[in-house]
Amino acid sequence: MKMAVAITGIGLISPLGNQPDAVFAKLMAGESGIRRLEEAETGCKAVVVGAVEFDPAAWFTRLQLSGVDRVSQMAVAAATLALEDAALSLPEDKEQIGVYTGCAMGGSGALDKGFQNFYQSKTRVSPLSVIASMANAPAGHISMRFGITGPSVNYSVACASSAIALGEAMRAIRNGEISCAIAGGAEAMLYPGIINAWQSMQVLASPAGEQPEQACRPYDKERSGLVLAEGSAFLILERLEDALARGARIYATLDGYACRSDATHITKPDVGGQVRTMRAALADAGVAVDQVGYCNSHGTATQVGDVVECQALQTIWGEDTPGLQVSATKSMHGHLLGATGGLETAITALALHRQQVPPTANCQQVDENCRVQHVLGKGVEAPGLQAAISNSFAFGGSNACLVLRRHQA
Repeated sequence: MKMAVAITGIGLISPLGNQPDAVFAKLMAGESGIRRLEEAETGCKAVVVGAVEFDPAAWFTRLQLSGVDRVSQMAVAAATLALEDAALSLPEDKEQIGVYTGCAMGGSGALDKGFQNFYQSKTRVSPLSVIASMANAPAGHISMRFGITGPSVNYSVACASSAIALGEAMRAIRNGEISCAIAGGAEAMLYPGIINAWQSMQVLASPAGEQPEQACRPYDKERSGLVLAEGSAFLILERLEDALARGARIYATLDGYACRSDATHITKPDVGGQVRTMRAALADAGVAVDQVGYCNSHGTATQVGDVVECQALQTIWGEDTPGLQVSATKSMHGHLLGATGGLETAITALALHRQQVPPTANCQQVDENCRVQHVLGKGVEAPGLQAAISNSFAFGGSNACLVLRRHQA
């Protein structure tokens, strides 16, 4: 019998705010955290983004901030909030705790500044650039902040990074390697060089119009692309028996995980790869298809990606996915790349805990090639919701799926 793993804490630094209940309420209302950045702010063309209001002074002294990139700052903040939310006192044996992070781009701010100094102004690059920009810096700073001596690892797998971090943390707890984990992700890449690189790919949503907050439109017939965002989301995972013993609030249990590869194309998603991933995750959880009532979809609002994911869902749940409600919350918080899986898993856990399903916002006319049971506009009550999945599909053909179940005391 597999050891059950409970989600007992959620910490967020997100475009929709930092309090899980308030963030979920905004999602249910279809509110957006997306805004327009003008050319003067980006150094390139105007763009819509999911930016975060974040003051590191609340979490770090001025001395501590030396060599700490924005991505690590937000990671430490979210991890701290998650621990506080879980009301978890860390055990004396801190080798029994793991830090599992997902971060795709690393310290983009340090890199961006270093390149500007070297190529543009020909000034000295900071000797702290390397340690500030490395992708595992957030994991390192979290482990140092709390004195954690167990595993401290980072997964850099593009858009699937933090979903994989959560899945691997769950496995480590199941296997008895650790008793609990701080797991999730962080990303902070809203800098001119990176924004311009994404604009060159021609996959970003158009900033045109008087309502930039509605620019991200997954599954809409007229969708124009994804919206880059920043932020951090961490969850506290612990053995269910330990959570029950200390009387912890349990948002949900994390019961299944799988990671599979398309092995077909570096950017174009594949139906077969996504189907294999979801089926493997359900098998790992021991959950039947008809037990799953909600999918927090990858849903980035790209022309190809949205259709492929819907086809994969149809393959497993049937044409029009009867019984499975689907939504893409990226429509409101944007795409946090490596941190997205963490944020969307937190949202999925809250959906199970509150028995409510958040919507896909801004979808006015559903693409006929995206036939699933969409929740559109506003969230809906979901009494009886017992299991849900969260999908994260990455460039490189790396797919991850997490299966969560409602915990009934």
